[in-house]
Amino acid sequence: MAAYVIVDSKITDPERIKEYGSKVRATIAAHGGKPIVAGGAIDVLEGDWTPSRLVILEFADADAARAWYNSPEYQEILPIRLEAADDNFLIVEGV
Repeated sequence: MAAYVIVDSKITDPERIKEYGSKVRATIAAHGGKPIVAGGAIDVLEGDWTPSRLVILEFADADAARAWYNSPEYQEILPIRLEAADDNFLIVEGV
């Protein structure tokens, strides 16, 4: 069953996040993941959740998503994201 990494990202250091962005795609692809949503306009139709920037990544399953997140390649660049953004980051299984 497909799984999705969903990130609500509030970028606090636009220059620093560019470095992360230049490196993260290769780590995602190496684990069979692909970006589904990466920024773009958000139109809130109901509720009070107004994400700053939404990112959705698709993986084959939750284990693959966790393997990517815990991989040495991703862990090496994770501090860049933690320094450059204030994020809510989760994995959810699809249907």
